[in-house]
Amino acid sequence: MQLLVIGSGGREHALAWKLSLSPHVHKVFVAPGNAGTAHEPGLENVSLTSIPDLIEFAKKEHVTITIVGPEIPLAEGIVDAFHAAGLRIFGPTQQAAQLETSKLFAKDFMRRHQIPTADYASFTDPVLAHQYIDHSAIPLVIKADGLAAGKGVVVAQTHEQAHTAVNAILVEGHLGTAGNEIIIEEFLQGTEVSFIVMTDGRSILPLATSQDHKRLNDGDLGPNTGGMGAYSPAPFVSPDLHARILRDIIYPVVAGMKQDGMNYTGFLYAGLMITPDNQAKVLEFNCRLGDPETQPIMLRLKSDLFELIDHAVNGALDSIDIEWDRRTALGVVMAARGYPDNPRKDDTIHGLFELISQQKDTHDFHVFHSGTRMGGLEDKEFVTAGGRVLCATALGENIKIAQQNAYKLIENIHFKDYHIRRDIGYQAINHLKK
Repeated sequence: MQLLVIGSGGREHALAWKLSLSPHVHKVFVAPGNAGTAHEPGLENVSLTSIPDLIEFAKKEHVTITIVGPEIPLAEGIVDAFHAAGLRIFGPTQQAAQLETSKLFAKDFMRRHQIPTADYASFTDPVLAHQYIDHSAIPLVIKADGLAAGKGVVVAQTHEQAHTAVNAILVEGHLGTAGNEIIIEEFLQGTEVSFIVMTDGRSILPLATSQDHKRLNDGDLGPNTGGMGAYSPAPFVSPDLHARILRDIIYPVVAGMKQDGMNYTGFLYAGLMITPDNQAKVLEFNCRLGDPETQPIMLRLKSDLFELIDHAVNGALDSIDIEWDRRTALGVVMAARGYPDNPRKDDTIHGLFELISQQKDTHDFHVFHSGTRMGGLEDKEFVTAGGRVLCATALGENIKIAQQNAYKLIENIHFKDYHIRRDIGYQAINHLKK
């Protein structure tokens, strides 16, 4: 059978690669894909992005299931459109996807269903927002309500920074319509982890825990990014905490959606803060897999991903189990110079063809592509085409060995002035030392 994955990043490369390993799957189309998916056995890129064109393609090619990678198609209602066309697709509807597309929707939803999160207030009037800041303790977190490509969150360490953020979003309109309304919430101390599940609208199947590294530079310094690396599993989530997260957060989300007249089907990502007293509070929800968390999670997954998704689409997740490699997986993002504000493009990438040849014979490592395309002489070279270019991902017997293996992969890859963090996984290493 044939599948279709929507998207062009590292998350979609990892998803499509894992799906292609299923004995049930003949081919995985990726729309639009990247240079990495173009060179992956069993994958084929499709230069389509509009929802009507994707529906026509899925019908023509008899696609069994479509899997949505990024948030924009979900926000545009791709799942609703595919359902209306009688096509099977894995992802939440446009209405349910408001958990990610509207911060205010998510916060009000959590308050209504008693899901633990930071205290907050929302504003459209900058004067009222400034007054609120003046009477609030610092630090504060200022969030744009809508999707802002990872640029809609400011952690203000001073009142002045908070006022500046409000003016930039509400007055100067730096984020466009995404910033028509803002949320100001309390700052939570602790350790961030990613908790991702699959759901068929009734049953829940947790994926392996993971931790992302959002800041650009070592030691969690510098500006926020889409993610500079990730690893799985996250040792901060004990079996007891895992059970409490499911009981207090994940199950109430799925039940609350149904109670509010929405049936949530798809991946559900909860970005959590584990507080010093070992409580979990929700920082944000995403209605899809995280990037770069997907890369190490897919490398550890031993079960057939197609079978898992097929069961979810059929409403039968409670009748299938999931199996994981006991080893740790760690991925390091190689970013272009100037990322995240102004990444340089069109630099030639060296060393990938040799690694592509090697990784065909092993599942112990994989270099997943994000911002790449084919260019150079006769379009036969890999070149950079985005901010986050690659994610070098490797398995190891423990976090330290997985870290060493991932950085060894990077020694074989080069493009001009690339930027990496040298400490991916440091929190887990420090935690286990204690």
